[in-house]
Amino acid sequence: MNTTAGTYESTLERLCTTTIGPNAAAVDRNGAFPTESLQALASAGLLGALSCAESGGLALGLAGAAGIVRRVAEECGSTAMVLVMHYCGTAVLEAHGSKEERAAAASGAHLSTLAFSEAGSRSHFWAPVGAATRHNGHIRLKADKSWVTSASHATAYVWSSKPLEAEGASTIWLVPATAPGLTVAGPFEGLGLRGNDSSPVSASDVEVPPSAMLGGDGQGFEVMMNIVLPVFAVLSAACSNGLMSGAIRRTAAHVTRTRHSDTGTTLSDLPTIRNYVARMRVKADVSDALLGDTLAAIAAKRADMMLRVLECKAAAGECANEVLDLAMRVCGGAAFRKEVGVERFFRDARAAGVMAPTTDILYDFIGKAICGMPLF
Repeated sequence: MNTTAGTYESTLERLCTTTIGPNAAAVDRNGAFPTESLQALASAGLLGALSCAESGGLALGLAGAAGIVRRVAEECGSTAMVLVMHYCGTAVLEAHGSKEERAAAASGAHLSTLAFSEAGSRSHFWAPVGAATRHNGHIRLKADKSWVTSASHATAYVWSSKPLEAEGASTIWLVPATAPGLTVAGPFEGLGLRGNDSSPVSASDVEVPPSAMLGGDGQGFEVMMNIVLPVFAVLSAACSNGLMSGAIRRTAAHVTRTRHSDTGTTLSDLPTIRNYVARMRVKADVSDALLGDTLAAIAAKRADMMLRVLECKAAAGECANEVLDLAMRVCGGAAFRKEVGVERFFRDARAAGVMAPTTDILYDFIGKAICGMPLF
């Protein structure tokens, strides 16, 4: 399929309508990885949104990737979150991976993801406790990663450890998912994002070559803060915004077609219902506006860029919870049934607040930034 930077939006719309949307309910109901949807995105070249043209990607930049994630999330939060993590891993590979790795990630032959969170470091993902040591010319990794999206389906993990020998907080590696010594504690049985295959992954004496290092030894913190954090925060916000948009669309459809048999009026004829729907739209538009300004700040390298990065994820996650609470309230008892669709979005939206950096951690960072204090 010959998708270009100029035609990707129409291709994306078609895939959302014909594949991603129709598959979303089954993905959620069965806790199934959205393989068909991801294959369709890969075939269309959309997994290469952040990859440069030299790598075979669409070179859409972060704004383009955010637009794709947002639209996919309107249909399927699980597919959107897998896409978020692939783009995060791809961003690291674009900066530090080999030509072959970059090309594979751009084409979708390589499905990427992050393996940062650990039970010992919890939401402080930038401070891993897993070790890396030299052994017979290889690097031996030991760690217990608490949450890895696409754990059983990724081609390789962008993996963090303590530094090998250098000073610093961490070092980043590319670890093949098939490496001996890796164990995935699946399947994922979660409240929301049920198809994103997010499971613990343990490494027991996993060996990789020294060339698997992404960036310099001890420079993992810089990779996380300068590459991963902006991409993850922006795309996580885009995912939350997409969930809001999808829920508003379904809520509006429900209230305009549902009638009182005695009066013949629809739910949308009630001012109270319209008030709630309006509040949903305003909250969603506020979050979209902040995300747009964040992308502008990143593009212009504005002084408030990092503050906006932190704010956009926190705001989107909070707004999504508020919007989905309203969606459940507006749709009433029908919201608890699957066919209306909003209860899936209600559950999916909850995940943003607990994905590191969590909303509480983000508020702490934002407060420190406002008060002129160092973040770390």
